[in-house]
Amino acid sequence: MTAREVKIAEIEKAVKALCVRANTVLRPDVLEALEEIHGKEKEGTLAKKMLGILLENAGIAAEERIPICQDTGMVTVFIEMGKDVVVRDGRLPDAVNRGVEQAYEEGCFRKSVVEDPLMRNNTGTNTPAVIHMDIVDGDTMAVSVIPKGFGSENKSRISMLDPTCGPERIIDFCVETVRIAGPDACPPYILGVGLGGTMESCAALAKKALLRPINEPNRKPHIAELERGIKERANALGIGIMGLGGGATVMGVNIEEAPTHIAGLPVAVNLSCHALRSGSAVI
Repeated sequence: MTAREVKIAEIEKAVKALCVRANTVLRPDVLEALEEIHGKEKEGTLAKKMLGILLENAGIAAEERIPICQDTGMVTVFIEMGKDVVVRDGRLPDAVNRGVEQAYEEGCFRKSVVEDPLMRNNTGTNTPAVIHMDIVDGDTMAVSVIPKGFGSENKSRISMLDPTCGPERIIDFCVETVRIAGPDACPPYILGVGLGGTMESCAALAKKALLRPINEPNRKPHIAELERGIKERANALGIGIMGLGGGATVMGVNIEEAPTHIAGLPVAVNLSCHALRSGSAVI
């Protein structure tokens, strides 16, 4: 089969557009979940009022093309590169970072990336992005961006559980993560959960899980049941909207699983605030 050429300029343009849209237009599945929760809350409660404010904020952001949240995050990019794609005119990471830089400059988004974790000198471009790439069949390139703020990123956790642990211990860890976060990361939350792999791949799985629509359960029935169990137990904590109580502390749980070693059971929770932002495109 003849290879299909993709020029660097196309990748740069796609990443820029995805970053702008993700930061200003709330995902349809997340917006729908917020509207559903709002409809179920009792009239006159603080939770009901706060949900109304969150929905109003999302509407203003989309209409005026301004950030949904002041923390426009550090950008993670997932790329599925078709094996029959050839990138021309430059390096793919450079194109991704130029796209991010242009989006954050032209969108007047806050630049939050520091070059050195101890010296704390700001790069001034919100780059570099964190890039994960998989080689897949086909002649297209699927690009997904997730600009995630650190109010919720800071509350994410990983645990290397014993391989004999069952579903209840996994649920315990996920619910404990929500309990520790409390109201600090702007609930109602969405949990991206990685299950299996190694320490580092499990954490990447947890973030990748946030890309899946929250109204689509895992394809495996026993994993979908685990998602439901985590959500039910987490909501029983009663933290609620922005810590103001109500019926919804968590509005979505997405688990992605991978093969792992016989001696381990890695579990990672990438916790997202109510403003889960991402965007995907195929080039």
